[in-house]
Amino acid sequence: MGSLNAFLEKGSSFVWGAPLIILLFGTHLYLTFRLGLIQRYLPKAIKLSFSRKKEGEGEISHFAALMTSLAATIGTGNIVGVATAVAAGGPGAVLWMWLTGVFGIATKYAEALLSVKYRVVAPDGEITGGPMYVLERGLNAKWLGVTFAFFTAIAAFGIGNMVQANSISHMLKDTFGLSTWVSGAALTGLTAFVILGGIKSIAKVCEKLVPLMAVLYVLGCALILLLNFDKLPGTISLILSSAFTGHAAIGGFMGAGVKEVMRYGIARGLFSNESGLGSAPIVAAAAQTRNPVRQALVSSTGTFWDTVVVCLMTGLVIVSAGDWQSGLKGAALTKSAFSHIPYAGPAVLSFGLLTFVFSTILGWEYYGEKAAEYLLGVKVIKPYRYLWIAAVMTGSVAALPAVWNFADIFNGLMAVPNLVSLLLLAPVAAAETRKYISETD
Repeated sequence: MGSLNAFLEKGSSFVWGAPLIILLFGTHLYLTFRLGLIQRYLPKAIKLSFSRKKEGEGEISHFAALMTSLAATIGTGNIVGVATAVAAGGPGAVLWMWLTGVFGIATKYAEALLSVKYRVVAPDGEITGGPMYVLERGLNAKWLGVTFAFFTAIAAFGIGNMVQANSISHMLKDTFGLSTWVSGAALTGLTAFVILGGIKSIAKVCEKLVPLMAVLYVLGCALILLLNFDKLPGTISLILSSAFTGHAAIGGFMGAGVKEVMRYGIARGLFSNESGLGSAPIVAAAAQTRNPVRQALVSSTGTFWDTVVVCLMTGLVIVSAGDWQSGLKGAALTKSAFSHIPYAGPAVLSFGLLTFVFSTILGWEYYGEKAAEYLLGVKVIKPYRYLWIAAVMTGSVAALPAVWNFADIFNGLMAVPNLVSLLLLAPVAAAETRKYISETD
């Protein structure tokens, strides 16, 4: 297992080298300016996102689509992923993660717009879409669509399943002494109960769960920062300065350069908000909407809530606690940071991780299922769901030290064909924006 982990770590470093970082962040910047600073419509997008009325063809409402997307994006990346970035790249990684979210709003907007524009009616009668259909119908490059779908169907088991289940089961064991078999069985049963009902069942649960979990977690983090208020100015200053000096987390300030700080910040930012990854547009394509721009605006708010708000709050808590120089990593660092505030800290962490994990497992099942359906047809849906349920249990009880690197590798491989489509079809996204933006009032 140690050899496998070392191999995957090298693979992750290769995939997440300078070319992909430049491609990802460059796409965020390019689309921000190509789409006329679409972030300026964020207040309008937030207002529109709370609409639950049916206003066009689709399977679920604007709100349900956003909540399902947020269910998939707000997960361990917002808690454990932030700690992993800080442990490996230092406090400055928080700023790069945050900037990935700010500029990634434009990318999330563009990929959702294109997925709605090029969506289709599946053989089972459901409206379906995503980057695979954008690549096939927008660029006439079905081979790239197949490539994206293949990576997505596999990556889902990492980023959206085993990573999530493993994180919560081991945290519950370390914190409360609960057997991973018990927590795994409970999580597996709940997952089966929801996902076997399809997207409408998933969306119904996410509509209720996501707002509650996000609001309570942010309020909990705000309470912790308020109790630790005297350290907040120094924390913000350290994050800003470290982002451009390459402060390392372990051994004082030795070892990590700006490249590593950027790499971990941007990689974990993508893991968290998935802008450019191509996953969220899959559920955006199922939304009931009059035109692509309306749903694209709604989808773009997901990156704002996920990274600009939730990841930032987690990063401030972790850095202000000071444990990032202790040598702790991942979940251990997160747990140590939150435990500095008795009662409130562990409670916020436990509630946040438990609800974030469950919602992510639900949302990502739909992504993986749709990718598999694109490859093999509707006959694969039920087998995929049962395989997904089994993987939840496996992830809960197995020792998976390589799972984060596995997730990073396939996230990067997913992103490449999606980013290619976004760059080549940016003129289409810009034209659709000019055509429909006035209809969003």
